[in-house]
Amino acid sequence: MTCAPVYSAYHGLSSQVAIDIGEGMKHESTIHCDELVSLSKAVLTDYVGSLSQTKIHELNAALAVALDLRETAATP
Repeated sequence: MTCAPVYSAYHGLSSQVAIDIGEGMKHESTIHCDELVSLSKAVLTDYVGSLSQTKIHELNAALAVALDLRETAATP
C-alpha cells in the first residue's frame, strides 16, 4: 500500500490536506502527501476514519501536486 502520513503539524502546503474530528481524528491533523511511504497491508490494523467526497477531491489534488502530475494534451 502507498500511504500518506498524518501529522498534527500543518504548514499550509498545497501537498497537504487538513482533516479533523469529522474524518475520525481525535484533533485537527494534516495528511502529508509529500511524504508518501510504502507499507504492507498487514501492518495497517487500526481503522481511524474516512474521508468525505470533498476531502477525497482535496487529497487527489494534493497528490497531484506532490507527484507533479499534470494533465498533458495527447499527441497522436
